[in-house]
Amino acid sequence: MSDSLHFVCPHCHTTNRVAREQLGNAPDCGSCHQPLVTGEPVALDAASFAKHVGRSQVPVVVDFWAPWCGPCRSMAPAFAQAARALAPEVQLAKLDTEAHPQAAAPYNIRSIPTMVVFRDGKELGRISGAMGAADIERWVRSVV
Repeated sequence: MSDSLHFVCPHCHTTNRVAREQLGNAPDCGSCHQPLVTGEPVALDAASFAKHVGRSQVPVVVDFWAPWCGPCRSMAPAFAQAARALAPEVQLAKLDTEAHPQAAAPYNIRSIPTMVVFRDGKELGRISGAMGAADIERWVRSVV
């Protein structure tokens, strides 16, 4: 019997059960039939944030950011590059704290950008400040 895990679709946010060894084989969502692993950061709102963080058994790294934040905007390309490098073992996501403050509030985000690693609904680690892609990858791998 294969070891399966829950993976939340980046498109429709439906929870899928996927065999761990199949993550690298481009599995599709059972609901919307889009690719589950995109290698791109997922834009989250309050509802999808709760689903990805609470249901995914794959680590989810959330970049808490805001559009007016210069360091957040300058880190965005590096975050996207890290998303490609870390897929499919880790899903990277972005939460706009300006548009969705109610989702960020319980995590006491005091400065942005702040990245938080979650697995199975639990916070594993956090770091604040803009980072390059290699530093993001190194930090995520050290936490997960």
